[in-house]
Amino acid sequence: MRTFKFHFYSFFLIAAWLFSVSCFAQNYPNKPIKLIVPFPPGGPTDIVARPLAQMLGDDLKQQVFVDNRGGAGGSVGADLVAKSTPDGYTIMLGTVGTHAINGSLYKQLPYDMTKDFTPIGLVASAPVVIVVPANDKIKTLADLIREAKLKPDTIAFGTAGNGSPGHLTGALFETVAKIKLKHIPYKGSAPAVTDLIGGQIPLMFDPIQSVLPHIQSGKLRALAVTSKIRSSVLPNVPTVAESGFPQFESTAWWAVFAPAKIPEPVAQILSKEVEKIATSASFKERLGNIGVQPNTQFRESLGTFQTREIAKWAIAVRDSGASLD
Repeated sequence: MRTFKFHFYSFFLIAAWLFSVSCFAQNYPNKPIKLIVPFPPGGPTDIVARPLAQMLGDDLKQQVFVDNRGGAGGSVGADLVAKSTPDGYTIMLGTVGTHAINGSLYKQLPYDMTKDFTPIGLVASAPVVIVVPANDKIKTLADLIREAKLKPDTIAFGTAGNGSPGHLTGALFETVAKIKLKHIPYKGSAPAVTDLIGGQIPLMFDPIQSVLPHIQSGKLRALAVTSKIRSSVLPNVPTVAESGFPQFESTAWWAVFAPAKIPEPVAQILSKEVEKIATSASFKERLGNIGVQPNTQFRESLGTFQTREIAKWAIAVRDSGASLD
């Protein structure tokens, strides 16, 4: 009899919990949603977040406002979301840095990139571009590899800093091409691009948004892009993959994450809306012609994609020797 009462009571609790979750999901959202951007206003992540927030708010009939919380390579904002109430009212636009690189790069990360989050959906990506000054003798990726093998550890490449996507993409490329370059970290893309144009450095690995205007103006020459397919804004520039390294792929990306343990129905609502927005012509138009490509393929879950990215970037961090406190 006691066993029956215990099972009945357990069943009652589970049923009550499922009913409350269902009611919560039916009423979601009934107040504004905060979209944390873990970087300052005006940067690449912010550029993706603004139209996403507006369109998500329109679809959900609630305001979705962007809250910029920069610091420590995105770790400050990511940690804030990881420790937020898991109710779907605080979400974030995570990046390749916050959710794939930082776990290997930082000695002490205050959050777990997978356990502390619910993956919602991959929104967009952008390749890194390998660029040289327009008047440089290096004209192709094959030229670069040949020169690097003749002069190992002497050809310098600039990036936005230690542990940046450009730096780690350079490290990945060194590994697959079996060459050794000399890394020159800058405090951001802008000063590195200035020195590249001025001839102070001969080479740079940087996300497409930073270098695209200078390629289009004729000041820089793009040797290759690091996405699997060519960029729509640089259709004549080959990929690294088609230049002899078929498995090579390295992109900056942006994805929506919520705290761990949000109700599954709420996660499904958010996932459905994010997929709808990312695949829309309107979202692509709002991003503009800066080289950021919306995600239109949702056959693979964000969780699966993230697991693969974490493993890839762990190798890049190891090979680069980069480490931050």
